[in-house]
Order: sequence, then structure tokens, then C-alpha cells
Amino acid sequence: MSNRVQDVAIIGGGIAGPVTALALHKAGIRATVYESYPSTADGLGGTIALAPNGMAALEIVGAADAVRAVAEPAYRQAMAVGARRVAMPALAGVEPYQVVRRSDLYRILHDRATAEGIAIEHGRRLTEAREEGDRVTAVFADGSTVPADVLVGADGVQSTVRRLIDPDAPGPRYTGMLAFEGVSPFEVPEEPGTMTFAFGKRGYYIYWPALGGGTTFGVNLPHPRPMTIKEARAVPSREWMATLLDVYGEDVPGGELLRHLSAENLRVTGALYIMPPVPHWYRGRLVLVGDAVHAPSNSSGQGASLAIESAIELARCLRDVEDVSEAFAIYERTRRARVERIAARAAKINHAKAPGPVARALMPVIMPIFLKLVMKPEKTLGPDQRYRIDWPARPGHDRTR
Repeated sequence: MSNRVQDVAIIGGGIAGPVTALALHKAGIRATVYESYPSTADGLGGTIALAPNGMAALEIVGAADAVRAVAEPAYRQAMAVGARRVAMPALAGVEPYQVVRRSDLYRILHDRATAEGIAIEHGRRLTEAREEGDRVTAVFADGSTVPADVLVGADGVQSTVRRLIDPDAPGPRYTGMLAFEGVSPFEVPEEPGTMTFAFGKRGYYIYWPALGGGTTFGVNLPHPRPMTIKEARAVPSREWMATLLDVYGEDVPGGELLRHLSAENLRVTGALYIMPPVPHWYRGRLVLVGDAVHAPSNSSGQGASLAIESAIELARCLRDVEDVSEAFAIYERTRRARVERIAARAAKINHAKAPGPVARALMPVIMPIFLKLVMKPEKTLGPDQRYRIDWPARPGHDRTR
């Protein structure tokens, strides 16, 4: 496989897919995005926090300013366990986390891709990929086919491409939590730009003052089995609200945030998953990017940012390395250690979000571990948030600064 890549088929139109397409376009490589859903994700999904390194990566594809225009910057973070509240140190000299609705990020990336002449086709569900020589053909559920030099799987934790690369690949692990969000009229006393991570009596939640008044919050509801968005939204909102009040009703301010929110304004954002290490990131002319290959716990604060980084790094490898198998190997070598290190660190504290008496019993152990980590932000967070992709340089020359 030695012909330089000229056109790429990208499966998945979420975050990693359009970013990959934009970076490939910047590298002079044609790319088309194929999304299985019949329409765009306007109005769907919850909020995500983009770390400084993720924002720096978005600068490369020209999307960072548009994100900042609609995001809420989180200048400060705090951790609360019952009545105990601890300010979390932050790195100096980096921009704040940018909290943005996932649907807004989708729109920005799709608009940016359209402005660059990149096609995003909806209703195209991949079922098979056939390799012949130096080409790969994507086969879709409607019987249509698309030939390309490379096929990129940016199709999320339930990735079809991952199974095509390796039928024995591990799938996503359900964390035991369903996620909900809302903007409550209840006002918390925290200063604007402060994000608080709260461990209640039976669960974990996060909240911050909303722009324009009220409080934006997200709660993780312990649930025995994962549910699709369609399944979760089929449950009447008043039933979810009753369940959430049973879990969080005695917490401060969690109970007040819920009691002041009307049931119809409660949003289900879906089951939470993490990806275990994936043995094979690529095979032949198929390769994975984003959540399809690495989806750390939301404890990391890096999921979307890592997906954006990997999308850009993959494009750079295909730009500079003529042999496709070598380009994929360099891409994996460049990215694997970083994403797995961040995921492993997040896993150390993720089980603190378990419900009920287990969480309460663990907190005296988890709190010192967590504080030990965050009290040395330059050592623990510096390599994550100061990481920068040097786009003009050849792959393997990224840096922390």
C-alpha cells in the first residue's frame, strides 16, 4: 500500500467525523462524511466541556472562535461532598474550559465543513467494507457503494467499523449511569463561571450558574441497564423527575435544582459509556478515530478534546506519510499512550460516582486521592491541557507547552 491518499470516506457525522474531514481538507485530501442518522443533530444532546488542548486543536480547523461565541467559559472548578467544598486549582496561562451544547458544536462543525465544500450525507448506514488492492469500498444498507483510498470509522462507541476491523474487539462498557440535564430557575450562590462537581448522598451531579440566570445542571442517575435515547425519552418526564428527586431530593442544592425545574424541561442525554483499550486501531485501509477507539470516562474532562486531537493527527499522518499502513502505525503510536493514560487516571476516581452507601463508604478514600491529583495541577493536568499539535510539522512532533 504505497499510493498517496487522495480521497477518504468517513463514517460518522458527530464530532470526530467532521473534524477529520476538515483536517483532511486542510491537508489537500478529499473527504466525504457519511452519517447513518437521517437528519442533523440540531437540538439533541447535552453539554460537553472542551479543554484548552481541545480548543487549540479546533483552532487548526478554524472552528474555535465559533465555539467560543456560543460557549460558557468555566473559569473556576470546585468539588463538594456534602457540606465540604474544596476549590480545585487550575493551570495558569491556559484558556478556561469552554462548556458548549453538543448540538451547537455539531452545527458549528457541519457549517464549517459545508463552507469548505465538504459533503456530509445523511441516511447512509454502513454495513460492510470491501478491500481490493489499494482501494476500499464502503457498502451501505441501501445497497449503494462508495470507493475510497481510506475508510475512517468515526462512528462512536457502538462503532460498526471497529467490528469490521476486528470482530473480537471489545465493545463499550456501560458505567451504570443515565445522564440528564436541565436549566433550573433556582439560583445557586456561586460566582458565574464556577463549575461545581457535587457528590450527593446517593449520586453525582454537576452544576454552574447559567448565562442569563438560573443554574445549568447535569445529573447521573444510577440505572441497572443502558437505555437508548429513544427508550429513555419514551418514559414520561414526570416519571424520571420523580426518580431523580428520590435520589437527589435531600441534597443541597441538588434537590432545589430539581424541584424548581418543570418536568418538561428535563432533558435525557443518554447512557454513559467508556471504551476499554482497543487492541487494533486499524486494519488494511480501515482506521478508527474518536469515541470509536477511545472514549474515557467523563471524569477525564477530555473525551471530546481527545477525539478532536486524534482526528487532526490522523489527517496529518495521511498528509505526510505516503504508505497507508505506516501512516496508521504512526498515528496509533502517537495517540495511544496519551489517550490511555488519561483514561486510566479518570478510571481511578470514576467509581466514586457509584450510588448509595457504597459511594458514601468510598468517599473518605477517594477524596484524598482526588485532592492529591488536583493539588498538583502542573504535574497532573499540565501534560493534558498544554498539549499542542504542531500542524506544519511531521507527525510525532507534538508538544506540551
